[in-house]
Amino acid sequence: MLPIGDDNSDRKTTPIVNYILIAINIFVFVYYQRLGTDLGFTYSYSTVPAEILTGHDIVTSPVIVHDPLSGQQVEIPGLGVTAIPVWFTLITSMFMHGGFAHLGGNMLYLWIFGDNLEDKLGHLQYLFFYLLCGILASLTHVFSDYFLGENHLIPSLGASGAISGVMGGYLWLFPTKRVTVLILIFFIPVPAFVVLGLWILLQVANGTGYLGGSEASGIAYAAHIGGFIAGLLLIKKFHPDKVRYYKRR
Repeated sequence: MLPIGDDNSDRKTTPIVNYILIAINIFVFVYYQRLGTDLGFTYSYSTVPAEILTGHDIVTSPVIVHDPLSGQQVEIPGLGVTAIPVWFTLITSMFMHGGFAHLGGNMLYLWIFGDNLEDKLGHLQYLFFYLLCGILASLTHVFSDYFLGENHLIPSLGASGAISGVMGGYLWLFPTKRVTVLILIFFIPVPAFVVLGLWILLQVANGTGYLGGSEASGIAYAAHIGGFIAGLLLIKKFHPDKVRYYKRR
């Protein structure tokens, strides 16, 4: 079930910030990451749990590993020098991606769900909300990685954590808004709570086995879950009208 659009008939403003966020993600992938080929840049500015936990930059040598699928030996680049304080990688990492599919999937979700949230929160508040959710999502990954004993030197990157926060906020504010999804060859409008509810359940189900983005999955499910929960909680502070409405009832 792939979401491809939603009902924007009640949107009153142009989602300038959302467009800019999408543009920055694409620009970084094309210009700085060289379409994903510049692994030196990517490994230097991704979030590395060990660096966040210690507060110090870590540089490692390349490692040769055996790929069980191809039977070949593959060289994994080492961690490069991070020319900024390592804490800032919590932000830089959310504007980088591991490939075209990673970038395309994230930007599709941001395009669908971000504009309505920006319309409700306002441009500046939406930007703060997005960045804060992304930071909290990355921290969730870092600490789950630590407590579950994962490899602390594996970098993580992507806008998924921040976008998960956007989806959490969207679910709270627009639970019944119609989202058009592609199922096999059919386009079907369904309520947002169905789409986003199934999405977070899938993250939790996968995260049960791979919480914290284990080497086996290559996906930081903890960041998705942490970002989604952050979005659900923070939206009540950034847009309290709905909370006050329920209190009156």
